[in-house]
Amino acid sequence: MRTFGVEEELLLVGGPALDPMPAGEAVSGPDRETTSGHQVTMELQQEQIEVVSPPRTTLAGQLEAVRTGRALADRAARRSGGRVAALATAPGGVSPHMAPVPRYARIGRQFGVTARENLTNGFHVHVGVASREEAVAALDRIRVWLPPLLALSGNSPFWQGADTGYASYRHRVMSRWPVSGPTEVFGSAEAYDRHRDLLLATEVPLDTGMFYYDARPSERYSTLEVRIADVVPDAAAAAVIASLVRALVETAARDPAARVPAVPVSELRVWSWMASRSGVNGRLVDPATGRPASTGDVVGRLLDAVRPVLADYGEEAAVETVVARVLREGTGADLQRRAYAAHGEVRDVVAAVLRATHEPTALMAE
Repeated sequence: MRTFGVEEELLLVGGPALDPMPAGEAVSGPDRETTSGHQVTMELQQEQIEVVSPPRTTLAGQLEAVRTGRALADRAARRSGGRVAALATAPGGVSPHMAPVPRYARIGRQFGVTARENLTNGFHVHVGVASREEAVAALDRIRVWLPPLLALSGNSPFWQGADTGYASYRHRVMSRWPVSGPTEVFGSAEAYDRHRDLLLATEVPLDTGMFYYDARPSERYSTLEVRIADVVPDAAAAAVIASLVRALVETAARDPAARVPAVPVSELRVWSWMASRSGVNGRLVDPATGRPASTGDVVGRLLDAVRPVLADYGEEAAVETVVARVLREGTGADLQRRAYAAHGEVRDVVAAVLRATHEPTALMAE
């Protein structure tokens, strides 16, 4: 079975108001590695940390890895008087503190307010590939299916204390970076590497770590990294999103001669905008037609596209159960808005997501 692993960026919160807590350095330590194979590392801002989980081969194993990583990070945060919550943006007002890392200081000098304000938490899925050529071929084929994944993960409706009207405002914030969003169709690893080198030659991105694309071939591992999703409160939904990413890559790898959808980047940006705006509560662009359709229909097409792989992996029923739950009950954005509607308090939003982050949610209906 094709391996896959996840990286979760989590918000550090603390105090009676559950405000963002600038304790990333204390909580993570220098690339602290655990006996479980997880790593808890610093991110750009002191108010966030990243949990890197070891690769897994099953959906159940991925769920266990997500839960274990969150528990480890939470224990580390508690030692500093805080907690970790799967919030893709901080709901209330915050002035982030950049982590004391030389690379981050360079980013701050180069990108100014874009870097200073960037407190966003994503969910990154690494899928094992046989070669860089396979990674780029899969990237070319799965790019049209990434907006539905963004819709299923939407978990950042608030920014600086205000409701933005978006399910994933994080994705809008990430679009401020010069290298971000959807990718072109490259056709080969050589073409991707040529594109990469031309961008680096401009001296705008400091390194390939600043290629904040929705998906990219990893420069460190033999993986394709899909980065479009918000971090999500429901651990089971996180594991299922990772499973869908793996199924997309495996589907592409099984038929390398399949036609590559030649959708321009300008169109894909619009598709992603629609997904970030409405989440699961509106319409998405159907990759088959290029026209809007109900979210349920588009997500159904996604499931149909990867169903043979899900069936082979024994994950079809569990994935469909959790996806149906998300479509029925909403995403983290809907959870946040329900919590805020009760009393108009940002603390209630953080508390609701904090509870959901650590709830033992199930893959299958009880």
